[in-house]
Amino acid sequence: MVENRQPQVLLLPEGYTRTQKRDAQRNNIMAAKLVAETVRTTLGPKGMDKMLVDSMGDVVITNDGVTILKEMEIEHPAAKMIVEIAKTQEEEVGDGTTTAVVIAGELLKKAEDLLEQEVHPTIIAKGYTMASNKVSELLDKMSMKVDIKKVETLNKLAKTCIATKAPAESKKLVEILVKAVLRVIDEGKVDPDNIKIQKKVGKSVDDSELINGFIIDKERVSSGMPKKVSDAKIALISTALEVEKTETEAKINISSPDQLQSFLEQEERMIKDMVDRIVKSGANVVLCQRGIEDVAQHFLTKAGILAVKNISSSDMSRLARATGGNVVKTLDSLSKTDLGSAKVVEELKIGNDNMVFVRECSNPKAVSILVRGGTEHVIDEVERSIEDAVGVLKSAIEDGLVVAGGGSPEMYLSKGLMNYSEKLKGREQLAVRAFAKALETIPRTLAENAGIDPIDMMVGLRAAHDSGKKWYGVDMTKGSPADMVKQGVIEPSRVKEQAIQSASEVAVMILRIDDVIAAGKLKGEGGPGPGAGGGMPPGMPGMPGMM
Repeated sequence: MVENRQPQVLLLPEGYTRTQKRDAQRNNIMAAKLVAETVRTTLGPKGMDKMLVDSMGDVVITNDGVTILKEMEIEHPAAKMIVEIAKTQEEEVGDGTTTAVVIAGELLKKAEDLLEQEVHPTIIAKGYTMASNKVSELLDKMSMKVDIKKVETLNKLAKTCIATKAPAESKKLVEILVKAVLRVIDEGKVDPDNIKIQKKVGKSVDDSELINGFIIDKERVSSGMPKKVSDAKIALISTALEVEKTETEAKINISSPDQLQSFLEQEERMIKDMVDRIVKSGANVVLCQRGIEDVAQHFLTKAGILAVKNISSSDMSRLARATGGNVVKTLDSLSKTDLGSAKVVEELKIGNDNMVFVRECSNPKAVSILVRGGTEHVIDEVERSIEDAVGVLKSAIEDGLVVAGGGSPEMYLSKGLMNYSEKLKGREQLAVRAFAKALETIPRTLAENAGIDPIDMMVGLRAAHDSGKKWYGVDMTKGSPADMVKQGVIEPSRVKEQAIQSASEVAVMILRIDDVIAAGKLKGEGGPGPGAGGGMPPGMPGMPGMM
């Protein structure tokens, strides 16, 4: 009897692996949930820190969600998509990175439960999209319009952000930050690049200070120059103070000592002419983007001018905004009107390094914050706190809209989505309700991280919101629900909207994946590629073959 066999068809090259349908969805959801669980314990002012040690032995200690995920070097493709949420959140609004990741993980966890109930992924995705659109509508209704010119409001916004990372030092940093941001507002906009953060180990965080001007992490080009110049007139020069070299290769033949002496004297005259133009303009401080050769240093010192060389182009543009001067490309065009001004320019020794401070500019549009701290790890974390808080203040100033913190917006949105779901008739209702439940993970996590019973807290919050107390959230100090607006805990609406929308989008994208085709690694890279044998790719915490 002749056996009729079906011929084997190979679609993929050797080393490729393929995971399909429920296995692919299960693996991707598991990876995303693991990422969310990794950063979950860092959420809120009572959140814990993570210590990350790289292959070189360098240590990072932080509770900043995006920093943790970047340092982990995650390889799983679905998990990378969750990491991208945190990066987007950081770039767009500065804060809320952990919130976005935790919500995304919870949305996928709830979706997994629906998949077990045989709800199709497309229906879940549609329901999540409907819920996400409704969230935007609800946020618009609940947001409060505030006068962002009020220092008190900005103080509350900055304090809410910084308290999650550096609670012990928040009061001092809040004062510095708000003053810095108010200085650099230009036509209702804030450019974070106009706030330079200069870190120096030593003293404590309370010794950090705002410089109404600029800090140059360099020293004078000559010790003979004055260390301090009052009523400074500052020339910002992008060209080098030296004799220009020819663009093509050139050769000069000198046949006698007189010719050599004449050549050197001519070179000296050219440099002296450059310095004379600077002196003629009235400048007593020179800040140069390129080099200053020895002869030029000599003439500048004789003229009593303080000079600094090799300043980066980004710092030069910020110096121009701080001092009100213009960066000139040629000395021929240097005039009195191009000069910037500052009350004091001085060189100071900070720790083991000399730095030049441009202080007390009349109307600086760029400022510097000198961050001090006992260790490198401390000042790195303070720097991250400042960057996040600047993003928060920028969002609030540009939009003028805020909501309360402490998990109260998530509770309000969850209640609103539950009411919305009752008007739906299809299976999408299940997905909208799942979305609503997923949002409650934020106040629940805040309670857990603060050592508060999450069940009692959630019961109290639901009762408060059912009675119309929409600003009630988790009070970390009393361990009970409280009005977050009265507590001074507020956040920009943009932070919440961006976090929830990003989390929703990535959850929908991951849910729609039902086939993962992974290429094998090249020879010498450690065998088959991600997903070999239908399993998980390496690079996820708490799983075989991971970091």
